[in-house]
Amino acid sequence: MTIAETSRKYNITADTLRYYERIGIIPPVPRTKGGIRDYDEASCRWIELMKCLRSAGVQIEALIEYAALCRQGEGTEERRKEILMEQRDQLLARMEEMQNSLDRLNYKIENYDKILRGREERE
Repeated sequence: MTIAETSRKYNITADTLRYYERIGIIPPVPRTKGGIRDYDEASCRWIELMKCLRSAGVQIEALIEYAALCRQGEGTEERRKEILMEQRDQLLARMEEMQNSLDRLNYKIENYDKILRGREERE
């Protein structure tokens, strides 16, 4: 797949795809004889993983370390697992904060509903 096709498929800009490759969070993408990026299945799996992790709020630095460890291969599994567990814990903490914010907003909305219903009943 060309970079344009890959960009459309994953809803990610071509600049972002180039950036991800440049900083090493996706491995070098195979190229045609003419030097054009030709995203294969392996490249796409990396894009899917990095997009998922970024949407979960994983920092670029953690992704760089994780990808570098993957490239190093055997013997790095424990550290890779630690990175993912750290990121999961951070995501769970953010989700708890968001749930608390949602609960507070719902409480305030319910309060206004009571006020408005009371006003309507008096009129």
